[in-house]
Amino acid sequence: MRIRFLLARRVPDGPSQIVLEASAILARRGFEVSSTIPEEVLRRPEQLADEADLFVLKSYTPLSLALAGVLHGSGARVLNPYPACASARNKILAAQVLDAARIPTPRSWVTGNLALLADLVKEMPLVVKPSLGWRGEGVQVVQSEAELLALPAPTEPVLVQELVPGPGVDLRVYVAGGEVFATRKPFSSTSYSVPGEEVEVEDEVRRIALRCGEAFGLVLFGLDIIESPDGPRVVDVNYFPGYKGIARAPEAVAGFIARHAETPAQRSAGGTR
Repeated sequence: MRIRFLLARRVPDGPSQIVLEASAILARRGFEVSSTIPEEVLRRPEQLADEADLFVLKSYTPLSLALAGVLHGSGARVLNPYPACASARNKILAAQVLDAARIPTPRSWVTGNLALLADLVKEMPLVVKPSLGWRGEGVQVVQSEAELLALPAPTEPVLVQELVPGPGVDLRVYVAGGEVFATRKPFSSTSYSVPGEEVEVEDEVRRIALRCGEAFGLVLFGLDIIESPDGPRVVDVNYFPGYKGIARAPEAVAGFIARHAETPAQRSAGGTR
């Protein structure tokens, strides 16, 4: 059985460790594993589905996500499912999915004009996030009108959330199928690239993580949680994260991909899953 990973060129350039290790495990189990960076090849979109039996989306680029949509529409098997990835990729859509599922999150607003936040920032500190940002790019904490006015005009819609007080550390939760893992690490603008220390997953956090998966339709994903005085608050959701700091992640991810690949496809409108 052929499994193909859709990847992005990383900055700084280098292989994804979770993809390398999971691919090696899958190859040892007899799968034919390959990978591609869509921006660096030329293909006919209508011919993509014939290139593998299962496609695994690891990239966040517009082209990769668009091709995942093409594959989904043609009935190819895509992991995570394209509709789930599309919702998670857009922070405005993701906030709506979380709210509809009654998953605890900060209060949120959306706009394309930062000047409209002038009255709001007088009431509370805010976090401004580009709707299609990732790895923390473009995220700004704004605590005064002066800081708000100093921000450049956004080039895309923004999701604005109240700044939830927390302990100053990231709780990063990872899910692979039904397995839930977590790490903690001090927060910084580059903390996304640094492995955290693996910690025990509390029952409430586990329930929230699994509810997120059900709400989006995700099976390989991560979420960022702030442990506020009022309980955990989900502030971000990502499909197929790096699982940094989780020793068992390669085996868990590869095991789930293998089980999914070997399970007969269930056909639904718009494709298979």
